Amino acid sequence: MFGMGWPEIAVILIVAMIVFGPDRLPELARQSARFLRTVKQMADNAKADLQREVGDDWKDLDPRQAVREVLAEQDRDATPPPVPPARILRPGEIPPYDDEAT
Repeated sequence: MFGMGWPEIAVILIVAMIVFGPDRLPELARQSARFLRTVKQMADNAKADLQREVGDDWKDLDPRQAVREVLAEQDRDATPPPVPPARILRPGEIPPYDDEAT
């Protein structure tokens, strides 16, 4: 949970108990739970509104699928560049140097 383990959660609870006191801590926990429930409900409502507005077209908005389609199209259309014929170097001959390859 957010990269925190049980020791960190225990420290946070102890500090909260010291700062707020044992009398106010249950009410703060209830308020926090209500706040998180409200935020979750707002997110669910926004998601439902977006799905209602976009409909089934939201599946077309997946960037991963768009990239896959473009790459597949490039693979179909791509023709490999011509390969020059291989030539065996003579003894003492310096191999060609391609300055664009470095």
